[in-house]
Amino acid sequence: MYLGIDLGTSSVKVLVLDAQHAVLAVADAALDISRPQPLWSEQDPHAWWKALDQAMQQLRSQVPRALSQVRAVGLSGQMHGAVVLGERRQVLRPAILWNDCRASAQCTALEAAVPQSRQITGNLAMPGFTAPKLLWLHQHEPEVFAQTRLVLLPKDWLRLKLTGEAVSDMSDASGTLWLDTGTRCWSAEMLAACGLTEQHMPRLVEGTGASAQLLADVASAWGLPAGVTVAGGAGDNAATAVGVGAVRPGQGFVSLGTSGVIFLATDSFRPQPEAAVHAFAHALPQRWHHMSVMLSAASAFGWVTRLTQRSSEAVLAHEASLLSLPAREQAPIFLPYLSGERTPHNDAHASGTFIGLRPAHDAPDLAYAVMEGVTFGLMDGLNAIMQGHKPGGEALALVGGGARSDRWGQMIASGLERPLTRDEGAQAAAALGAARLGWMADGGTEEEVCLAPKDTAHFEPNAHEASLLQERYQKFKTLYPALRPYFFGAQKEAA
Repeated sequence: MYLGIDLGTSSVKVLVLDAQHAVLAVADAALDISRPQPLWSEQDPHAWWKALDQAMQQLRSQVPRALSQVRAVGLSGQMHGAVVLGERRQVLRPAILWNDCRASAQCTALEAAVPQSRQITGNLAMPGFTAPKLLWLHQHEPEVFAQTRLVLLPKDWLRLKLTGEAVSDMSDASGTLWLDTGTRCWSAEMLAACGLTEQHMPRLVEGTGASAQLLADVASAWGLPAGVTVAGGAGDNAATAVGVGAVRPGQGFVSLGTSGVIFLATDSFRPQPEAAVHAFAHALPQRWHHMSVMLSAASAFGWVTRLTQRSSEAVLAHEASLLSLPAREQAPIFLPYLSGERTPHNDAHASGTFIGLRPAHDAPDLAYAVMEGVTFGLMDGLNAIMQGHKPGGEALALVGGGARSDRWGQMIASGLERPLTRDEGAQAAAALGAARLGWMADGGTEEEVCLAPKDTAHFEPNAHEASLLQERYQKFKTLYPALRPYFFGAQKEAA
């Protein structure tokens, strides 16, 4: 048996996998996000541990015998978050999350300090990354920065609680801007530009490697055996790729989670920073990947559901699916930048916007516009990634909470003009990937472990829908540059 732990933004999910690839049980516990100021996004790390314990107690009540046979644990987690620890490894302040956008000015300062940063890291400096957050702390909370002795990513803080060891993996470390991503080691130059050294960093292992062993008291509390191996694990998207079998060049997935992601595996380090595409280490040795990220995807649909006061997202999605063709042609156009944007704009001040509202528009029209706007954002992302890839039509896996909607899945397939597949475990792909990494740390091979799940739904591009989407997408692309000067905060930054 293998245990996968996925620390997401909105919940902690845990999963038990057996050696026949059967998922025996899944449990989760919800998390809240604090937004104390505009552009800020924070969580209390201790809330992660509490939620993990709640989820594990659920598993223990469901499958106690399976937990007693667990041989290894894998970790997956939300990337880029900054957990700063003091001399006694105590948490010094709330963790600053991946979708926090306060550190725009520090990105400019970091790239000025290290002109070759994009070549070293493979990425533009973006506010969501970890390094600019530490520069922000240095400037705005100097007393916290002065006490900082260790900086951990979210899942690696959980590892510290699980094992007592400070360790990270290559894929998650890629999202800090402190990793020399091509050579897969910490960059002394990038660390020094933030006032840090390698002594502030955890030890690095590959995602499939053993990082430490579970502490005896933790194992006892959850009904696990003694001496359980904890794998290096991965950032959530690399873990998801392992969960859907996207481990060879050209294989990939589309994620409709809190954020929206296009992921393509590669066999070499090929940075594309000019397109605001991420080039990260994969969770497997000598593998990398390209990734586009939009900061609001399924979360945007949750927002419009609350805005329209519908009873559930499923109800609103069904209403949107019933819109006639003329209604879809006349629906408002939505810019899905509720939390700013990464690919392709790298703009923390970009804002969500409806264009073309009329008195006749109602909740289904707004819901359709949001689904379509997120689809357009994913189209932007795929177009950016494909600048560095040969054209291809290989099917992509569809994962994340938004993947439950058949209508949205069909729209995305038509917009991307790529087939999409979805399996029944699409919502827990990162936790599954984490469990698989645990399996490989226990001696499993890539060939036996990283299988593509059997898909339960298949979406082929629809030529008629693709034509409608392309027509409206051309309008969508003109709106961001036209509106950019008017987004809140943009004028102040320009000044």
